[in-house]
Amino acid sequence: MGRYDGMLDYIKESAAQVALDVDRREELTHSLVETYARLSPRSIWLIACGSSSNASRCAVPFMRRTLGCDVEVVNPASFLFSDHVPSDDTLCMVISQSGCSTNSIKALDRLRELGRVAIGLTGNLDGDFRDHSDLLVDYGVGEETVGYVTKGVTTLAEYLMLFSLEAARATGAIDEAAYDGSVAQFEAIPAAHEEVYRLTEEFYQTNRKGLTSILTNYVCGFDQAYGIACEAALKFGETMKIPSFAYEAEEYNHGPNLQLTPNYTVFFVDDMNRGHDRLLQLWHATSLVTDHAYLLTDADEQGDTVFHIPADHPADPLLEPLYLLPFFQTIAFRATDELGRWTDHPLMHQYKAAAPSKTETIEKVMPNL
Repeated sequence: MGRYDGMLDYIKESAAQVALDVDRREELTHSLVETYARLSPRSIWLIACGSSSNASRCAVPFMRRTLGCDVEVVNPASFLFSDHVPSDDTLCMVISQSGCSTNSIKALDRLRELGRVAIGLTGNLDGDFRDHSDLLVDYGVGEETVGYVTKGVTTLAEYLMLFSLEAARATGAIDEAAYDGSVAQFEAIPAAHEEVYRLTEEFYQTNRKGLTSILTNYVCGFDQAYGIACEAALKFGETMKIPSFAYEAEEYNHGPNLQLTPNYTVFFVDDMNRGHDRLLQLWHATSLVTDHAYLLTDADEQGDTVFHIPADHPADPLLEPLYLLPFFQTIAFRATDELGRWTDHPLMHQYKAAAPSKTETIEKVMPNL
């Protein structure tokens, strides 16, 4: 197995991990739910960057609706370098899959300095988070040792949604009927995830010329689909080594679109909700400029650049990230592998030494970073 072949394995493993974590949702979320119920916060800060931030953005719409409170994603550096601090009734969680991110560790330390509960959410209980957290929580990713994380993104978004569901149930924010109905939809995610992966492999072969010729890339969406867009743009950028940007779809239409030429690639992710009509309008408009305008939708649009989201997906559109993320993860892997772009520029060794983003512990946690 090559150094990065495991990335595809972890994409494929995600469906089974999602199913496992749904089954053990009460066990996984118990300590955090107990803390939430005890503190009765009016708002939540998810302090995270990179893929952890993107996974959080994927989960935020579901969390807000389910808990009925404000939920914000805050970059650790913004928290560290700004005078703005969370209010006394804000529950703060610092998130790092590896538990070795230097900025996240400093964010935990600052929470302690402020006299707040330092909650560390991680996929690795043996990381440095264990020495800096008052409450250390394993969010249930299982094993993932490749730095271009995939399974960890999906399972983190799932954990945050499951936490909000269990917390809402524990505090009486939802009744048993609503809880049971939501759980049933979570149980339908693994099959949808596997189908999206299968269809993506077909889509890649159909669009292989375009997907291996991306020069500059945009990914656009509304609400939870914007969370998907953020992770998609990151994956294309860090694997394929191309300029890749995520935009809230209307924001894309207010300036970034003016850069468009026939050489640009733009992906549009349908939120299958209130943003649906506007997103399709923007996709149609973009298709007038470039032939590389791709659409992920459940609408009856036709063409090789349209990826049809499987009809047998959960009815709740806010669960969309949990089965649609493998579309972008798989394409990023396939294109990078065929193009042979896994290796960073040699000067990046000096960059990483000059401004490390991880502690030395990362070599044990993710040897294939």
